[in-house]
Amino acid sequence: MSQVASPSPTVFPVAIGGLCSLVASMGIARFMFTPILPFMVEDAGLTPGEGGLIASANFLAYMIGALAAASGRLNALLPGDRRTIFLSAIAVSAITTAAMGLFGNVAIFMIIRFISGLSSAYVLVFGSALVMDRINAAGRPGLVALYFSGVGFGMAGSALLVAGLAAVGADWRTFWYAGGLVTVALLAVCAVLVDPAPEPRRSRPTASARPSRQLVALYVSYGLFGFGYVITTTFISTMARMSPALSPYETEIWAALGFAAIPSVALWVAAARRIGNARTYALACLVEACGVALTVVSDSGLVVVVGGMMVGGTFIAITAVGLMQARLLTRGDPQASVALMTASFGLGQMVGPTIAGLVHDVTGSFTLPSLAAATALLVASGLAILPFTEVETEAV
Repeated sequence: MSQVASPSPTVFPVAIGGLCSLVASMGIARFMFTPILPFMVEDAGLTPGEGGLIASANFLAYMIGALAAASGRLNALLPGDRRTIFLSAIAVSAITTAAMGLFGNVAIFMIIRFISGLSSAYVLVFGSALVMDRINAAGRPGLVALYFSGVGFGMAGSALLVAGLAAVGADWRTFWYAGGLVTVALLAVCAVLVDPAPEPRRSRPTASARPSRQLVALYVSYGLFGFGYVITTTFISTMARMSPALSPYETEIWAALGFAAIPSVALWVAAARRIGNARTYALACLVEACGVALTVVSDSGLVVVVGGMMVGGTFIAITAVGLMQARLLTRGDPQASVALMTASFGLGQMVGPTIAGLVHDVTGSFTLPSLAAATALLVASGLAILPFTEVETEAV
């Protein structure tokens, strides 16, 4: 009889709790801004450029929060264990989501979204540690994909929530209040399902060796990916609202993007096991580049829905496979390489909405920045498979 190999009966509820945490902190607190932004542009007087600045404040905070959460020294200063920090961060996500409905000032919006970005990062980092540690210990790696599907469920759910409230005449402030209430409910679910577990002994990180050229290329690629995906995921609902031909499909476009994200990690990780992380990452970037381009080259609702699905079906998986490849290429402790990947990605996704919003305010269109994003994804794909031979790149 082997107790180590026997799956824990509590690991599935923990995975569901982790899924709910990503619905709350990513699908709602982070990405619900996208379907609400068109209403704020129409009714709150925001310009797309201001919307881009507000989004960039959130992404800047996410980058800072992820790097801070990865710092063992900083975390030691926070009160409570990992679970307490995790649940507290979800509570902050709920508060900041609802708070967006209380104000009408761009500067205040930026501050609120900045705090929300910090909380989202802490939920992801600490939630991943809590959930994935338990999943791995139980010998159930397949549940990792279930956990990450929470982002897609949250994005699709946010589209349906906004559309349902809009159908009964609710305004943009009510959308934010409703998002906050849903997040509070999800916090209660997480508190029940992600039960306390023994804290692991903390070991001092070992020094990392100098990164290979292949790893440096991946850092650059990951930043280009951050720039490449974020313009579409921030403004696709606004693009649809501003187009008479696409406005009837506004809800379907964002919902399709979210639903496509749900199975994406499982599918692309399965591909990585067959053809390797680097080739899978590169292929997913190519698919996403095509999807980004499709969202701006046609006024056909079907074409834009397909483009949105191509973006939704890749961006979370590229994140996962990219981090898998970084860990594989790292000589020594992977914490530094993961932190640098996060920083590069955060810089790319912070710059994207600002540039896209400002270009729109000048040209009246998101076509140019979106095509630039697609080009960035093509370059990101090429960098991932440069013919360096220093380190093996099999899938993990």
